[in-house]
Amino acid sequence: MTVIQTKLEGCCILEPQVFSDHRGFFFESWSKRDMEQAGLFYDFVQDNHSMSAVKGTLRGIHFQRGEHAQAKLVRCVSGAVLDVAVDLRPASPTYKQWVAVELSAENKRQLLIPRGFGHGFVTLTDEAEFLYKADNYYAPEAEGGVRWDDPELDIQWGVAEPILSQRDAAAPWLRDVETGC
Repeated sequence: MTVIQTKLEGCCILEPQVFSDHRGFFFESWSKRDMEQAGLFYDFVQDNHSMSAVKGTLRGIHFQRGEHAQAKLVRCVSGAVLDVAVDLRPASPTYKQWVAVELSAENKRQLLIPRGFGHGFVTLTDEAEFLYKADNYYAPEAEGGVRWDDPELDIQWGVAEPILSQRDAAAPWLRDVETGC
């Protein structure tokens, strides 16, 4: 696995070594040993799987606060997404900065998102399936969100009118959110 550090400390792109032949392919999508050899120490406790039926579906920006914060290892196993991680750690030198990475079934890349980050993605294809590991259990009382189009963040999603859930459409502006990440 190749680990590529992004401009946001702790937020890394992981590129697996893929073995392909006439039958298809094989790769390790998770190896605690390899992660620890790369200096990345995570104990993932929950796996999540979502499917978005229509291109232009945007999910996020979501996070969990305080002791319930989650690090995530995310990937797209069918179709493609533009995945976005936003540094919501007020004491961080990269606070309010973001990275966007295309994750797809074809490129097999993963994005490792540390605790204290917001996360979202927009589908670039119909029927995009998205998997992620979390290092903390989901806690509804700790969940939070920020509007996808917050001008303070100015995320370049590449879509003007995404398909949103009611929750995401009603998410607050960053200035009105206490992230506590």
